[in-house]
This record gives sequence, C-alpha cells and structure tokens, in this order.
Amino acid sequence: MLMKLDRRRFRALRVFFDPGRLRALTRRSEVGLSLAGAVVGIISGLAVTGMSYVSNELHQLVFGIADSERLSSSEIENKMLLLTAPVIGGALLGLLLLVLAKRRKKPMVDPIEANALHGGRLSLTDSIIVAVQNLISNGFGASVGLEAGYTQLAAGLASKFGLKLQLRRSDLRTLVGCGAAGAIAAAFNAPLTGAFYAFELIIGTYTIVSLTPVVVSALVSTLIARLLAGSDFTIDIGSFGSVVPADYIPALLLGAFCAGVGILIMQGVAFVEELARKSSIAPPFRPALGGIIVGLLAMISPQVLSAGHGALHLNLSREVAIPTLIGLFLLKSFASAISIGSGFRGGLFFASLFMGALLGKLFAYCGPYFADATLTPVIYAVVGMSSLAVAVIGGPLTMTFLALEITGDFPITALVLAAVITSSLVVRSTFGYSFATWRFHLRGESIRSAHDVGWIRNLTVDKLMRADVKTARAGISLEEFKQAFPIGSTQRVILVEESDKYAGLVLVPEIYANPTDAQDEGKTLADFIHYRNDFLQPQMNARQAAAIFDKSESEALAVVNNLIERKVIGQLSESYTLRRYSEELDRRRREVVSGEI
Repeated sequence: MLMKLDRRRFRALRVFFDPGRLRALTRRSEVGLSLAGAVVGIISGLAVTGMSYVSNELHQLVFGIADSERLSSSEIENKMLLLTAPVIGGALLGLLLLVLAKRRKKPMVDPIEANALHGGRLSLTDSIIVAVQNLISNGFGASVGLEAGYTQLAAGLASKFGLKLQLRRSDLRTLVGCGAAGAIAAAFNAPLTGAFYAFELIIGTYTIVSLTPVVVSALVSTLIARLLAGSDFTIDIGSFGSVVPADYIPALLLGAFCAGVGILIMQGVAFVEELARKSSIAPPFRPALGGIIVGLLAMISPQVLSAGHGALHLNLSREVAIPTLIGLFLLKSFASAISIGSGFRGGLFFASLFMGALLGKLFAYCGPYFADATLTPVIYAVVGMSSLAVAVIGGPLTMTFLALEITGDFPITALVLAAVITSSLVVRSTFGYSFATWRFHLRGESIRSAHDVGWIRNLTVDKLMRADVKTARAGISLEEFKQAFPIGSTQRVILVEESDKYAGLVLVPEIYANPTDAQDEGKTLADFIHYRNDFLQPQMNARQAAAIFDKSESEALAVVNNLIERKVIGQLSESYTLRRYSEELDRRRREVVSGEI
C-alpha cells in the first residue's frame, strides 16, 4: 500500500515538473510564472547557502579562525599569514584567468547587462566561473563581498531554467530578476530588500506582472536560507527616544556627504583598473600583486579582509575613537579599490555598507553641532551605510528596505529614506552612474540601467536593409544613365566609383525633370549627386539610422560595409525604418499590457 502511494506521489511530482507542462503553464498565466519564481527562489537559497558555507570553510582553513568567528573581526596574530593568504589567492585566481584566456574569448555578462541587452540570456558556465572566482577572492581575504557571486550564480541558474521553459523575452527577464532577488534576500535575510534590488537594479522597472514572482522568489529563498543556515543580519539600535524633525537636517547632510564619498570610491576603483591596464603587467599576474598590497593592509588591521561582516558589527557595538574610524575607512576603501582594480572578482555591496557605517559614526561626532538632534552614533551608522551603499550600488528603495529589515524600526526607516534620496539625487545629478553602470561606461557601453534596450540594438541596419539595389558608375554620361534607367524604372540609383567605392546617390525623377537639352547647358551626372558623405553602416541600430535620416533629410540612404572600403551592400528607407521601429516598440508595450489586463 505504501509503495503504491509513493509511486502515485512520484508520478504527481513528475507530471508537475514536466518541462512541457511547466512551459505551457508559465506562458499561459501569471500563476505559472509565480511557480517558476518559487522554483528559482529554492535554487537561489541553495546557491547562496552553499557559497556562504564554502567561503566560511575557506576562511577557517586558510586563516585558522574558529567556526563561530567572522574573518574581519578575528584576532589573527600570525602577520605572515595575513600577508601571504591574499597573495596565494591572487596566484590561484591568476592561474584560472590564464586558463580562461585561452578557452573563453567572449567577455562575461552580468545580470544587469543580460537584462538590458540580451533579453535575460546568461551563460550558466560563465556564471559558475564568476562564482568560483568570487569564492577564491573572498575566501583568501581579498576585500570584496560575495554578493556579486550570489546574484551572478542565482541569475544564471534562473536564466538557464527560463531558457529550458522557452519563456518569452519579458518573462525571461523577470525570472533573472527573481534569481537576483532570491540571492540578495537570502544573503541578508531580507525579502523586501531582495525584491526591490531586482526591481530597481536587475529588471529596471516595477510592474504588477513582475511583482508576484519576484516577491515569491525572495520569500522562498529567505526561508530556504533560514532553514539551512539560520543566520540573521540584524542591527540593535538600542533606545534613543523618538525621531524629531531636527534629526532630518544632519541625515540629509550625511546623505549628500556619502554621495560625494561614493563618487570618489568609484573613480578610485576605475583609476586603479586603468593603472593596471596601462602597466606592462600581464592580467594573470595582477591579482597576486594586488594581494601583496591587501596583505600589507591586513597586517595593519585584519578588518580590511573579506566583505567586512564581522568588522561592521564589531565597530557598531563599541565606542571607537575618531582617528581609528578614519584609519579603518581609508584602509578599507584602499583595500577594496586595490582588490577589484587588480583583478579579484567581487563587488562593493557589503564593503559600501561597512564604509558607510564608519562614515555615519564619524558624522555622529558632529551631532552636538545640530541643535535638538537626538540621534545616537548607531543610528547615524545605519543612515550612513544606506546612503553610501545607494551612492555606489544604486537602488534607493532597496537600501531603505534593508535599513527597515535590519533594524525593525519605522521612524529610523523614514530618516534613512530621506538620506538615501538625497544621496541618490546628488550622484545622478553630478556623476550619473552607479558602480555597475560606471564600469559599463568605461568599456564603451552606454547603458545606465537594466531597462530592456537590447531589442533596439538587435534591430540593426543589416536586418532592415534591401540588398537588391540599383547601382551605376559615377563617370557615365547623362544619356547613358537615361538609357540604363528609364523614367519609372526606379526612384533612386546609387553611384559607385571604379573601385566600387560609394560616390553618392541620384534621384531618377530629378534628372528627367530637367530640360532635354541639359547636356547643352553643361550639366553632367555629377551635378545631380546627393548625400556623398551621408550613408549607413550595417551595425547601426534603428535609432542611430533614424538620427542620420533626420540629419541628412533623406528619404533613403545607401548602406556601406565600413568607413574605409565604403562598398555598397544595400539600401534602407526612412519610412521602413520607422515602421519597423514602431512595430517592435508596440510589441514590447503589448507584452507589458497583456500581463496587466
């Protein structure tokens, strides 16, 4: 009897997880997409818990710390170990980079870029490689967090799952957001933080359709992480009375101050990366050299090692002198910049929280200068960590909900909201980038968020143009031209030189509109040539083509292969370009609207 019952349960599970049924259910209803989000939440929770476990084991193995200790808050007496561990980690990472350089030529895509340009398509192999690199970097003490690896691995698994289900572009992007939401939610035991991290940074927008699957993924992932690890990232703010209007003035000033510091940190990381690129040091050797500097900084204070979880709680729970706070901030910021700039894999998520908390406590010593302010140093630290994190990472609501979930206090959350909005506004007005989008900008990408612009880039001139074009030699006479192209045969002819190089474009009706004795007036074919220097290239997208049409005021233009050879390969009209652009734009709008009706 029990065997029959077990067989029935197995059949039911096999039917439920059948790819065909899941695909039909997911594409047909919002409930199906929410179920897919729940599956992604389970996967994300397991991935984050597994990575966290491996990282802790590496810390214990490499640095010899106890199971209950955090690396950045441990007392490590062996100075030589502090120096050599990051160097060994850098050497291992360099060896991995050397292997990858021979086997993988394409750059690795992160979740923001995948959702912005590739419709949510992520390579699972690349995601696993990034996670391994992040574990090596963090496990051997480099001053980076694991959040980049968490989100990369979870989003990569979600993308693979979505591709197996053959999801639509918009649904696949949502599922990638579910993976990132589950990763951050599990990492901080904060489902609201994870959900809004996905909305603000990975999906790029908030819709009713994406709300349920993303929140479900964050909740399920948090439950999985609590069940397996049981860790809880909370801050005890103690008793302080109540927040008064006078407290908002220092909070706003702290937000603006953190924005300026965040910009300096991002530019500092970029400066170190540029310095490394311009040097003669090969990329595989850079992490080991960076590890030497990180090791020397760790000999001064082990609090610069790894992400800084232990150091954050250590400095929040005790009184710290101003010179110590300043020294720790400078050491941590320098160690993080060196770690990322030299090639260690990781992000600045938790590092920005830690450094922001140090800035907040520093700012607390200015509290007596603000009349009637009642905030304690711990509250200033919470405001500072959220403000600096939003300056570097982005996502004002993400950091606001993080403050709410780690403190459990609504009045403090309102204070944090005012500070992070100020910080975000200052950064966007003066700098315009978060850390991730700033790195895209440095390598030539123009994206500033995860908004789906990939379909525009995929709508290229080579996909829109007509290859069957009428061409003629630029040196023929008017009579020869008229014999080759009678009136009514075509609207326009593209002229090419003897070397097949583009020479311009002539309008056939314009030639026939002239007097029959045009040759007696001394006119030649060259007098009718237009748009000698106005043409399109195959890699241009529809938006770029439309801009050239506007500038040249032409109804159609030739398409040449490149700027050097300028060989004609096709022709494209403005009306067709705008029509196809409008059709694609309408299709994206229908995808959003159809899910909300």
